Amino acid sequence: MSRSIEGEAIAQLFTRARTPSAWSSTPIEMATLKQLYELAKLGPTSANCQPMRLAFVTTSAAKEQLLLALSRGNVKKAASAPAIAIVAQDRNYLDRLPELYPVGYDARSWFNTSPDAVAGHGERNTMLQAAYLIMAARALGIDCGPMSGFDRDAINKIFFPDQSWDAKLLIGLGFAAEPVREPRKPRLRVEDACRFI
Repeated sequence: MSRSIEGEAIAQLFTRARTPSAWSSTPIEMATLKQLYELAKLGPTSANCQPMRLAFVTTSAAKEQLLLALSRGNVKKAASAPAIAIVAQDRNYLDRLPELYPVGYDARSWFNTSPDAVAGHGERNTMLQAAYLIMAARALGIDCGPMSGFDRDAINKIFFPDQSWDAKLLIGLGFAAEPVREPRKPRLRVEDACRFI
């Protein structure tokens, strides 16, 4: 029995989905943003460590502060997005591991062999969760525009001054003002990107 999802679902998630450069003014409801997280959190992470934390920037005042920390090329498209998710990594994510991975012993020892190991595991799993967030948004009919051009220290100072959160990625969320008409940029061929060993 096939467990593959239908072609229309694949199109919405992958083949038809595009990154908009201009957004409509249609807002995203708070309930939808909460639903977005509820879906994204279900994706697997190492020992269920779940290091991703999110700040959804939706107000004009917060967005004005955010725009100050963006690279020039991202300001225009971020300014019109109904919401921008700041994807952050909780530097202290292992503190929650006994709660999230209750196996009768302390699984933190798997990760905390060194500060670099803690940071590396956290960053890999945060970015993995960011990908789940994008796919969850697409599943809900929300367009996404990921951005990595920003001043991380400035974002942390503005939005997380008293928290252990560290910004890793921004994702514009909303609805495209118009369909993306330019051809999709090239992707690597399977022969160039994959080895079958």
